[in-house]
This record gives sequence, C-alpha cells and structure tokens, in this order.
Amino acid sequence: MKIAFKMQLKPGCMEEYRKRHDAIWPELKALLKGNGVSDYSIFLDEETHTLFGVQQQMGEQSSQDLGTLPIVQRWWAYMADIMDTNADNSPVTRPLVQVFHMD
Repeated sequence: MKIAFKMQLKPGCMEEYRKRHDAIWPELKALLKGNGVSDYSIFLDEETHTLFGVQQQMGEQSSQDLGTLPIVQRWWAYMADIMDTNADNSPVTRPLVQVFHMD
C-alpha cells in the first residue's frame, strides 16, 4: 500500500532538513525497511514550506507508527528544531487522500 502525508518545515530550514536526511542514521533506515516501509520520498513545496511524504508500506504500519521505539524518538528530537512538532517531538502530520493514480 502507498500512503502520503504532509508535514510543516520551518522557514529557512530546507538545507538543514536535506542535510540531515542525506545522512539518515543507518539503524533508522534499517528499522524502517525491517518494518515494511520502502520507496520513501519527501517533497517540499518551497512557497509554503510544506513537506509531502510518500511511502510504500507492507501491511498497515507506516513510519509514523513506530514512535514508541527509542531510535524514532531520538530522530524526532533531532528534527524538532526545524519542523512543526507535537508535544512528544513527533512531526505534526496530516494524511493525504489519494485522488488519482496512473500505472
């Protein structure tokens, strides 16, 4: 199943966001893949600073469902200074509804 969601990046933080994701922790990447998350891309609308995440997942679990794990909590804390977050440092996410798909 493919899912999409949006998040909010703080203005002026695009390069730092890209830098941190270019150096994503190997153990976090392995955790995501090990839990069925693959083909994960994040796009940025530079006018609104809105991030759009798209990921392929096996089963019903997305990357956002792994928040009880310590490594995910550390990543969220690491990213909290450049994104809109909830009280637990998780990114504020809003699911997006697919309205078109072309094979």
